[in-house]
Amino acid sequence: MSIIRFVHAADLHLDSPFTGLRNAAPEHVAQTLYDATFAAYENLIDLCIRERVDALLVAGDIYDGADRSLRAQHKFIDGLERLDSEGIRSFVCHGNHDPLDGWEARLNYPAGCHRFVEDFEAVPVFAEDPSRVVVHGISYWTRDVYENLVLRLGRVDSGPFSIGLLHANVGSNPDHAVYAPCTLADLAESGIDYWALGHIHTRQTLSEHRPTVVYPGNTQGRHANETGARGAYLVDVSDSGNVRLDFRPLDIVRWEHIEIDISGLDSDQHLLNAVHNSIEEKLDSADGRPIIVRLALSGRGEVSNMLRRSDAVDDLRTTINDEWAKQTPFAWCERIENNTASPLDRSARLEGVDFMAEILKTADAAGGDANLRERLRDGLPDLYQHRRFRRYLSGAAPTDEDFAAILEEAESMVVDLLSEDDKR
Repeated sequence: MSIIRFVHAADLHLDSPFTGLRNAAPEHVAQTLYDATFAAYENLIDLCIRERVDALLVAGDIYDGADRSLRAQHKFIDGLERLDSEGIRSFVCHGNHDPLDGWEARLNYPAGCHRFVEDFEAVPVFAEDPSRVVVHGISYWTRDVYENLVLRLGRVDSGPFSIGLLHANVGSNPDHAVYAPCTLADLAESGIDYWALGHIHTRQTLSEHRPTVVYPGNTQGRHANETGARGAYLVDVSDSGNVRLDFRPLDIVRWEHIEIDISGLDSDQHLLNAVHNSIEEKLDSADGRPIIVRLALSGRGEVSNMLRRSDAVDDLRTTINDEWAKQTPFAWCERIENNTASPLDRSARLEGVDFMAEILKTADAAGGDANLRERLRDGLPDLYQHRRFRRYLSGAAPTDEDFAAILEEAESMVVDLLSEDDKR
């Protein structure tokens, strides 16, 4: 017999608006997005019941905003009531999107649900055996919590298997706001056996053993930066305290990026074929789910001339969606990023004696000449420290890798402009 079996979820963001996309999509795509966070939550409840877990732990950001909708609150409580009727407990903490001082409807939570308050509480999972497993949790009392909340906990008593339920940014992840910042060392020193975290939307295991520290990610991707499968962890703890993690996808619709280099494509038909093949591959790997696609086109080739026509990119997107939006499951292209350029015989142009040849030679020389790269960088402070721009760019000076990409992009832009002059 295991000590406990539970599901660890976070960042449900119920009633997420998918701003901008729903208004641009056809009705059935928009409706799928409208229902996605709720349907993913229903999948979460179904998972708990199907796997006969002891408890569901939700690590914050249940709702998408402090002024959460009545619909979202009712749906959430309805799911907890389903668990309660099956004898499954639920433990909930609140994060920056759903702090305790946000608006709340007067609805009754089931007896089997425990919602944590603005200071740590220790709550046994099994009333008949309180020394078996204890959940230590804390909620945000307001949106902007910048205190290291782990320090409030101190060190827990040894004995019961201990779970910490917390919405926090561990290690100052730059992709998310630094709410309730703490370090992995802080978590380890607390004596907690399993840290059930929320806030970071990409699933990751920061520590596998003593303690196990886990972000499950969100249950439903909400924009193009949240690609791939989204869901929760089914967690089994053995009698000896060993933790086994089993990720379970719960999402309804998936976001995917497709990148196509046009360099090897010599006709518009070949471009369409490449796009269709890529979308089909993404759908085949989406576990039967519809996908929202962001398409990035790059490289040099004849196809670029077509893409430079007025409204050509919008026309391509419409053509793609006419084909795939009616499929089951559907694919919907929400944006095309056109970074293509006209064809160029670089080797031949390097042999020339014109201005373009000098540009290409300088770019090549910069790749292997550190002094030249530094001279080229000398002009950047004029931009980054300019009185009008420094408030936005200060501290954002490019790394060596960034600067190499800037040089490559600069070469491409100059070559394109000079190529246009050649055609006149």
